[in-house]
This record gives sequence, structure tokens and C-alpha cells, in this order.
Amino acid sequence: MRDNFFARKRMNTLLFCTLLMAVTLIAIIITDYNVIKGFTSIPKAAEWALSNFYPNEKALKRLPAIFSSMTETILVSIASTAVAAIFAMLFAIAGSQTTGVGGVISFISRSIATLFRNIDVAAWSMILLLSFGQSVLTGYFALFFGSFGFLTRAFMESIDEVSNSSVEALRATGAGYFSIIFQSVIPSSIPQLLSWILFMVETNIRHATLIGILTGTGIGFLFSLYYKSLNYSSASLVVIVIVIAILFIEAVSNYVRKVIL
Repeated sequence: MRDNFFARKRMNTLLFCTLLMAVTLIAIIITDYNVIKGFTSIPKAAEWALSNFYPNEKALKRLPAIFSSMTETILVSIASTAVAAIFAMLFAIAGSQTTGVGGVISFISRSIATLFRNIDVAAWSMILLLSFGQSVLTGYFALFFGSFGFLTRAFMESIDEVSNSSVEALRATGAGYFSIIFQSVIPSSIPQLLSWILFMVETNIRHATLIGILTGTGIGFLFSLYYKSLNYSSASLVVIVIVIAILFIEAVSNYVRKVIL
């Protein structure tokens, strides 16, 4: 039986690899992609980047403006995540198997979370551009909707992982619904909830760069502006600032996770 299990596993792996190669070949044929030319152009691309894509003295004079845009991007990401976390908590409590009231309300909460989670923030940006135009508000709501869907689902799973024994113990003592939530469920799951919020902040800072290109705001707009004007030295400085900011935020998030977990 064990030999049959491993044989079946090897067969499934072989079938998956064959299917992957077939899809790759079909994509190459449809797009007329020249594989050899693509790989041989990598050294030339690296040479061009080393020759042109680096900050110079003129680009460094734009550093204050770049820092200002980066600060705006970070603040919008944090604000959208924080507000989305509040709404996500309400929907997660209503839709959770542990704290949910069940029936139609739980179904609606889970359905809304699934809908918002499956629409990418870039798609939200393009949808909201029709209503709000190119503005910070468009980027804020795009990040908010994306964060809301993801955090609602993550919060539901975190709350459902809470041991039912403490909930049942409080119910046995006659504790009310809100007492159970605020005295048992939320305190038990708060470390996981905070960890998800920090993860969402990191993700939104990355997303905000792309959204800024679409909405004409923040650090993404500056990169698009410099790159399209062939100011590669300033564009490279924007990239460096983004990378440093993301690494810094990630380091802070990891430290906070170590403290709370």
C-alpha cells in the first residue's frame, strides 16, 4: 500500500509538471515569445541599469520631495488599514462560527468578505477612478476595500481558532453575548489579529506604490513622472527609498510581533 501511495504521488507530480510545461509552451507560441532572445538580453538589461539607473547629485536634490511623497503613501496605507480593521472586526464577529449569530447575518458577512477579498486593489483603483478621479481619496478607498476583505476573512479564522471551552464556561455562568466577546474571544485572539493588521500595513505600502501610478498620487506618481520623463537617476532614487521604507516597516512589524506573540 505504501509503494502504491508513493507511485501515485510520483505520477501526480509528473502529470503536474507535464501540464505546466504544456501551458508554458502554449503561452510561448501564442505570444510569439523568443526564449533565446529573452535570456540573451538579460546581460544587456543589467548593463543598462548599472549605467543609467542610479541616483546622481541632481537626483539627491529631489530627496525632500521624495520623502514627502513616501510619508504620504505610508500614512495613507496605515490609515486605510486601521479603519478597515475596525469594520473587519465587526463583520468577522458577525460571521464567525464562534461568535456569529448564525443564519442570514453570518452568510451576508462571509459573502461580503469573499467579494471584497477577491477584487484586487488595482481593480478597485480603476473602479473608483470613475467616481473620485485621480486623488488621494481614490487610493485610500482602494486600499480600504482590499484590506477590509482580507482582514475580515483573516479575523474570522483567528476568532474561530479560539478555544470553545472558555466561551462555553462564560455561557454557563450566564454571561451575555458582549461579555463573552470582550472577555474571552477578543483577548484570546488579539495577538493574531494584531499580527494580521501589521501584515496588511506592509502589504498596503507595496500596493500603494502601484495605486499611486494609477491615481496620480504618492510615491508611485513620482516614480511614473520621473521614469516617463527619462529622468532615470531620480526614478532610481525613488525605488531605493521605497525599498528602504518597506524594509524598515517590516523590521518594525517583526519586532512588534515578537513582543505580542
